Formats: sequence, structure tokens, C-alpha cells
Amino acid sequence: MQQEYFLDVVFGHITVQKIELILSGKANDDLCDQNQFCDTKKKYMTDTLEDLLVNPEKTMTSIIKRVATGPELSKSISYDEARAGMLLVLDELADPIQAAVFLIGLRVKRETDDENKGVLQAILDRTKIIEADVDELVDIADPYNGYARSLPSSPFLVALLAESGVPAVSHGIETVAPKFGVTHSQILSEAGVSVNLTVEEIGKQISNPEIGWAYADQSSFCPSLYGLTDFRRRIVKRAAISTAEVLTGPIRGRKKTHLVSGYVHNEYPPIYTMLARHSGFSSTLLLRGTEGGVTPSLRKRGEFVRYWEDSEDMVVEADPNEIGIESENRLVQIPPALLPEKDGDFGPDKNNREIAKLSAKEGLAALQGSSSATSDALLFSASLTLWHLERFSSVEAAAVSVRKILSSGKAAERFKRAA
Repeated sequence: MQQEYFLDVVFGHITVQKIELILSGKANDDLCDQNQFCDTKKKYMTDTLEDLLVNPEKTMTSIIKRVATGPELSKSISYDEARAGMLLVLDELADPIQAAVFLIGLRVKRETDDENKGVLQAILDRTKIIEADVDELVDIADPYNGYARSLPSSPFLVALLAESGVPAVSHGIETVAPKFGVTHSQILSEAGVSVNLTVEEIGKQISNPEIGWAYADQSSFCPSLYGLTDFRRRIVKRAAISTAEVLTGPIRGRKKTHLVSGYVHNEYPPIYTMLARHSGFSSTLLLRGTEGGVTPSLRKRGEFVRYWEDSEDMVVEADPNEIGIESENRLVQIPPALLPEKDGDFGPDKNNREIAKLSAKEGLAALQGSSSATSDALLFSASLTLWHLERFSSVEAAAVSVRKILSSGKAAERFKRAA
């Protein structure tokens, strides 16, 4: 009698026999619709993560039926379902076609916060994360698919920050879809830095006060995600992976780890800050940067988004002119002769290596005190970061210190100690 009363209260007027049919999976869709039982079942009897991983094909089929039905009929999935789906993809337990439909379906439908968090958590589950022997660390998270329209300076930002007293790490991959642009890995390799260190070696390099910076490659800290490189080329479009992977934070500080990343489109900052909090970053600074990276426009005032520990997201502004940067161009330009000839749909452009060489040359020169668009880019990014970290009361004050470091050439010496 008590059982029947409970069922009547929770599920409405529905017989025990019908409930048994639904729970056993033998009920047809009409029965679920008539009794509005399916939504109630989801609320009270959701499969656990462990349940979802038991039968990969069943789980992926269930997910795809909901996320890939069409623009008006697709439905969202739960955090655990997104996490399970991504884990099955990472562990190569999902059928490759189903894996592609899962990720593209989420993109077309537009990922919810729970879905983005689930995908990120799955990647974190397979990421080797270690703690460096430093209290605070800055994580420079540039887009893994690199740069195709500007000459990157950010691979050298970590050494500049380290010389400013802030240990720093950047991370990425040699090349990846959809852009196949010039990456930190390619540029640092041309500058003589090893990009194939183990996670433990990376931690030791950052912990060394004479160096204090490092690059971490995805192949070292998340081999299962790295293994999807060709798969990502074949699905063509940017998937939720691209958003999540920059937020893995493979190296952490003992007390605090701060994220500095970039964005282009205004809808992304709330997504990034939400995911940064989920990943455990103590604070985040999002710069509206060139190609979604951490280098803001060098020509005009820009808006940026930040949070500090438990604060709400805040929108702040900064003007490069106020720290003495006067540029006619918003970005560090690639010489016309080296501009990519195609959009990277099928692989890296033939000029990528030459662009990486030039970026390495310009970056090293800037750290040695040479004045250029690259040194301006480093000055602006470093000053904003140091101000965000509350090392200085204003961006202008931070810029005075950064200029002195660049002029001294000490950042170049620190960079070379890791080469």
C-alpha cells in the first residue's frame, strides 16, 4: 500500500505494471508521452556515470537520438551523459561515426553549460595534472589551432612573466584542425626549446627559480585527447573539444593557478569563466585578442573580462595608447609573401614553418630589448596580466616595470636557460 501511494504521489495515476514496463525499457514512446513519465524518470532515476559507461553503443545511441534530431527537436543531455560520451570518445570505445555525430550534434544544437562542463570534465579525467613547487602559477592558454593571420608573440610571454616574478606555463599541440595555424610548439621548436618534455620535467623546469616557465604539449599531459588529432581533422568543424582543451591546466601552483586566455566573440566569456571555475582556476583574465589569443589589439581600446577568486565576472577596459603603444595596425603582421595561401581546411599551410621561424626570431629579439610590434604585443599582454594578478595598481605601472625588463635583456637570458 505504501509503495502504491508513493508511486501515485511521484508519478501521478499510473499503474505499477506500466512503471515496470517503462523501467525495463519495454514500454513504447506513447506510454511515456501519455503519462509524462519519461521526464519524471530522468529526474528521479538518472543513470549514473558508471551505468553510462557499461554499454558504449547504447549510451552513444541514446545521446545521438537527442542531440542530433534537428534544430527544433534536438534536446540537451545531462552533465553525466556529456562526460560519459566524451570519455567513450577519448577511450576509443565509441564507434568513430557515432563519436563524430555526438560532437557535431552538440555544436549544431549549441552546447549547454552542463554539456560543456561534462566534456571538460571527461578531458580532465584523462589529463595528468601535477603541482609545481611554486605558490602561484599563470596558465597562458592560447588557441591550440594556432595563428594564421598574425605573427604570434605569446610563446615568449611566459618567459617575460617569469622574469617579472610570476612562474608561467603555456600549452598546446604541434598542429590541429580546423585552422592548422602556427602554434606555440612550432615557434618554440624553432627557438631551440624542447617541446616534448614529460609532465614531471615540465614541473621541475617551472619550479627552478632560474627558469620559472615551460611549455607543455598535449601529447605529454593528455595522450588520449592528442590521439584524436586526425579524427578532429576529419570532422572538419570546431567542436566542444576546442573550447575545453585550453582549460585543462596540466600544471598547477601550490596555492593558486591563474588563467589568461583569449576570445573573439562576445558570447564566449561567460562560457570560459564558467568552465575556468569548474576546472579550478583561482582567477581568470580573458583578453579580446587577435585570432582569439592573448594579444589584444595594439591600435585601440579594448574590453576584457576577468574574475578574481569568488568575485563575479567583471568587464574592464584598457587602451594601448595609455602605456605608450602607438600602432597603425591592430596585430603583428605577417609579411605578405608568407601569408597562408589557403584556409587550412586540409592541413598546415606550406608557409607555416617560415612563419614560425620569423616569429621565433622576432620574439627572441623583443626579449633582448629590440623595439618592434612584437615587443609592443608582449608589453601589453604582460602588463595586463601583472595588473590582473594585483602585482601593480594599474596597467600603466605594470608597463613601466615590463619595459625595464625588456630593455635589460634579462627575459631573453631566462628564456635561453630552458633552450
